[in-house]
Amino acid sequence: GLDPYFSFLNSQAFARFASYDLSVIPLFILMGHFATQGGISRALFQFAAAVMGGFRGGLAMAAVLACAAFGAICGSSVATAATITGVALPEMKRHGYSGRLSTGTLAAGGTLGILIPPSVPLVIYAILTEQNIAKLFAAAMVPGIIAMVGYMIAIAIYVRVVPGQAPEVDDDRPAITMSSLAGIVPIALIFLLVFGGIYGGLFTPTEGAAVGAASTFVAALLKREITWKKFKVCFYATAESSAMIFLIFIGADVMNSALTLTQVPAQLAAVINSWGLAPLVVVTAIMLFYVVLGAVMDELSMILLTIPIFFPMIMGMDFGMSKEYTAIWFGIMVLMTVGFGMLAPPVGLNVYVVNGMAKDVPMSESYKGVMPFLISDTIRTTVLLLFPGISLFLVKYVS
Repeated sequence: GLDPYFSFLNSQAFARFASYDLSVIPLFILMGHFATQGGISRALFQFAAAVMGGFRGGLAMAAVLACAAFGAICGSSVATAATITGVALPEMKRHGYSGRLSTGTLAAGGTLGILIPPSVPLVIYAILTEQNIAKLFAAAMVPGIIAMVGYMIAIAIYVRVVPGQAPEVDDDRPAITMSSLAGIVPIALIFLLVFGGIYGGLFTPTEGAAVGAASTFVAALLKREITWKKFKVCFYATAESSAMIFLIFIGADVMNSALTLTQVPAQLAAVINSWGLAPLVVVTAIMLFYVVLGAVMDELSMILLTIPIFFPMIMGMDFGMSKEYTAIWFGIMVLMTVGFGMLAPPVGLNVYVVNGMAKDVPMSESYKGVMPFLISDTIRTTVLLLFPGISLFLVKYVS
């Protein structure tokens, strides 16, 4: 009845915010801000450009590599896109890359920020569905690498099929030096420390996020690029992002408790099951719904508001896997699809962010630029939908 519902709401705000598990979100966000303000992104792109410079479209591939590496310490799609764009876009323009290819590559590369662990949306999914964060991170690793390679292949094909998008030969490509190599050492050490510690049993994901934030701050100090003003910006930005996420949590809790009161998820699951549809057909329909929803919502809102409805429905179906594996696999599928929504017209938040930083590139050109990457996303999502074992390959090694 309504009285128990109002009683629940009376204490829900404190109960939600007092959760120790939720502290992993601001810690991973803070880790990303330290990396951004500490100049780590510039070193990443310079090294990636030196490695990929010999290939046609190499700078665009380098931007994808830099996004993937930065995503390994950030966890936000928009933050990854904006940070690497600030470093890579001027260089790509200087070397003769078209505005279409440059902005499309950087918008797509930004989605690697949530595909490659740590991933804030994946942490939220884990909290909502009561799944193991470390196992979800392990499951996201292989799809994230496949996404990165798929984007680089898309670039290689695109610059050959569509002339004038990238220089034929880049005579001004940077060389691999000890200085450029030293620039990526902090990223590698932080990644190994955080995820080695989590999977080695040294600390929990929440403790790993704290270690990651602290070590990223130390790396930023050693680069001597972080000032007192930038230090404060890191905490203010983290507070703003965390407040936004936590308020969405409260809104989602109010809605979810109302759904529980009305039994809508259970009734919806019963109706879907009565149709006798194959489980993969149901998952495909949900994925298509997320693509449409991505036109009007960001990834966090989508996950917080829809998972309580869809998750019970999925868990009531037989996919030939254990319930835990089904929950983990579905989480990865949701993560990839909301990433798709960050690029797809008519909105595509990443496209707007990158295009806003490229003042001379029409929005229509940026949308044309993401099309090859959306094709790559479609192929990857279809493969992982039909072959769940690819996502679950590393999970069996996590205790």
